[in-house]
Amino acid sequence: MADRETFLRKPWVVCLLALLSCALWGSAFPCIKIGYAMLQIPADAAGSQILFAGCRFTLAGIMTVFLGSVAEKRALFPHKNAIGKILKLSMLQTVLQYVFFYMGLAHTSGVKGAIIVGSNGLLAILLATFLFRQEKLTLMKAAGCLAGFAGVLAANLGGEGIELGFSFLGEGFMMLSVLSYAFSSVYLKIFSENENPVMLSGYQFFAGGLILIACGMIMGGRIFGFSFAALAILAYLAFLSAAAYSLWGILLKYNPVSRVAVYGFMTPVIGVLLSALMLHEGAEAFSLNNITGLLLVSVGIYAVNRPGAAGLKQRC
Repeated sequence: MADRETFLRKPWVVCLLALLSCALWGSAFPCIKIGYAMLQIPADAAGSQILFAGCRFTLAGIMTVFLGSVAEKRALFPHKNAIGKILKLSMLQTVLQYVFFYMGLAHTSGVKGAIIVGSNGLLAILLATFLFRQEKLTLMKAAGCLAGFAGVLAANLGGEGIELGFSFLGEGFMMLSVLSYAFSSVYLKIFSENENPVMLSGYQFFAGGLILIACGMIMGGRIFGFSFAALAILAYLAFLSAAAYSLWGILLKYNPVSRVAVYGFMTPVIGVLLSALMLHEGAEAFSLNNITGLLLVSVGIYAVNRPGAAGLKQRC
């Protein structure tokens, strides 16, 4: 156990596994759009989108529990004391985050939505610092967070700029979605101290997915025309959620929130790059804005993870 903990705290291991998680999450952006096109889900069909998300996360939960049980060589079942933790995580990480996300995205621009979502790493670090008192906000850590967020801005703004304005149903709901995710990251760190993070991930996905399916159906959502290709996309989306969130939970168990959460700035940048490659012309992926965003996020990650930048207050 001590050897595993030491290994998972090594900077290069954190970097590799966190970037893998972000790459998986980033690939979700174009794959979701491809899935919508295959299943003929319109951009404004929030009910059908939430139903699709529910199917994805329910399947992700089943995958996570199965693969985790194989890896642990025992069946992963939650004990009585873990049920409340699972329900809290499922509401924050899966249900509230995605309901607010889909509802908010319908009332704001894609650029604004991507930028707001890109702030989730910053919010997670601020919550861990000021609300949960797990760390101290050092000057280098603050500079790294600002550089990371600037990278998200650079990658998403492009040459079109961004319109000013705020609506509660649009930008407000997107901010609530990000806040739900940030709280889920901090709580996953806390709960993982005494629970298996893979078990928590699997069952919170399964519970949250079922709730999203119910919400989507109540909102009139319907999905038709499942083909082999559409099922393959759904299976991949479920797998990436299962793999990425499980890896993220394992890293949070053994590392400070800031050391892991700062890599979250990479997700929207990778999402922009992969969307350009998979949905448009490949040359767009290597635009000046995307390269600038990637460099700024990399600088931010280095600043937060450099020796002496953590500023821990507890034995994280």
